[in-house]
Amino acid sequence: MQYISLGSTGLKVSRLCLGCMSYGSPAWRSWVLDEQAARPFFEQALAAGINFFDTANKYSDGESERVLGRALKQLGVEREQVVVATKVYMPMGDSPNERGLSKKHIRHAIDASLKRLGMDYVDLYQIHRFDPSTPMEETLEALTDVVTAGKALYVGASSMYAWQFAKFLYLSDQVGYARFVSMQNHYNLIYREEEREMIPLCREEGIAVIPWSPLARGFLAGNRQPDRSGDTTRAGTDEHAHRMYYQQDDFSVVKRLSEIAEGRGASNAQIALAWVLQQPGVTTPIVGATKQHHLAELVDALEISLDDEELAALMEFYRPHPVRGHGSDKAASNPPAATTAITK
Repeated sequence: MQYISLGSTGLKVSRLCLGCMSYGSPAWRSWVLDEQAARPFFEQALAAGINFFDTANKYSDGESERVLGRALKQLGVEREQVVVATKVYMPMGDSPNERGLSKKHIRHAIDASLKRLGMDYVDLYQIHRFDPSTPMEETLEALTDVVTAGKALYVGASSMYAWQFAKFLYLSDQVGYARFVSMQNHYNLIYREEEREMIPLCREEGIAVIPWSPLARGFLAGNRQPDRSGDTTRAGTDEHAHRMYYQQDDFSVVKRLSEIAEGRGASNAQIALAWVLQQPGVTTPIVGATKQHHLAELVDALEISLDDEELAALMEFYRPHPVRGHGSDKAASNPPAATTAITK
């Protein structure tokens, strides 16, 4: 396993992060594994040297945090040996203050997450999305309180517009609030809009980039069809993926990916992940797995180095996409005005 600093911090994380959205309760999503079925994946990840685990209070409505915390404890893992990240923002109840990024919600949410995890602190506490209804200063003050209280070591953010993230960083620097050290954003071979502004901003500011969905929620595996069917439960039921992908050009990218994978004697997932790992600014992609051989394949992808010709071929058919993954993107239906592919 390879390890890398989380942005400009001294925290060392494995080059792959195990995302825990797939572990919790199948009552939340049909493709989610329950605690017993999830346990082998934590064992396998730890054996491979993965020390970075990402979850969120919303995943399985809190059960993902419980499963992660219990697994690490029962496997005898020392707290200092692992890096645990969780998130806050999504609704956790029916009342108006059980959601968002207000001081009140963050105060309750961090305590609830720590209780479910069975931990005194998390290494990285992330805002799951941008909250337009709460002043940025209020959110930053609340997160600073969390760090000051020793309940989180670092704070991070997830999908938003680059100008919003830049303003957060500016306010932190001006006032002395806890500064975001990471950006968990939507980035993969068929969604590269983050290359325009967010990733360059992160590189300039020393912010770790920990992409979610580096395999496009399984789309890049090559088992999706234009009619939105596929050979897995998730392929046919993941409406979120149906909104984000499935443009004709996406299938062209996957076809090229399959050709390169076949030539390499590798899987589509391995080549797609190797591409993300080689992109400037990327720290640690977040990977999910519900089959153990898939996780083993992704770990092996760390050994793949794509040459310039392969990298260019993989990017040839990309076309601009509507902004997806920011939480306020459901109304977006038209692609950006630009008509040319992003180039490095």
